[in-house]
Amino acid sequence: MNQYQLPPSSIPSQKGAVLLEALIAVVIFSFGVLALAGLQSAMVKNTSNAKYRADATFLAQQKLGEIWANAKNLTGIADYVVTDEYVSLLPEGKRTVTVSPERVVTVSITWTVPGEATHTYSTNARIEGVYDAP
Repeated sequence: MNQYQLPPSSIPSQKGAVLLEALIAVVIFSFGVLALAGLQSAMVKNTSNAKYRADATFLAQQKLGEIWANAKNLTGIADYVVTDEYVSLLPEGKRTVTVSPERVVTVSITWTVPGEATHTYSTNARIEGVYDAP
């Protein structure tokens, strides 16, 4: 017998071991690929949610800026009050502007992503007149 050959009795018990190891490796690899796909899906969802929050912040600050820019007209601040004004940047987006007697303007933005709960961003500012220097 050659010194590099296995004895004939051990060969039949090893049949299929490499195939079994290969199948186990494929299963482990598949779980890894599924985990990466799930991670990418979560990243896309979180990126979309961050964009919607940034857009809501922009829209609310834009409305407050518009009111501030026109603050010289102290009697017209009530003209900015709106309820559920359609906002095109957000899915099912709506903007509500309220003004309290203390001249505190509150801008609320709501939006609903399909399959999720309704999200809300709200900010407020006290609007006073802008006076020209004498």
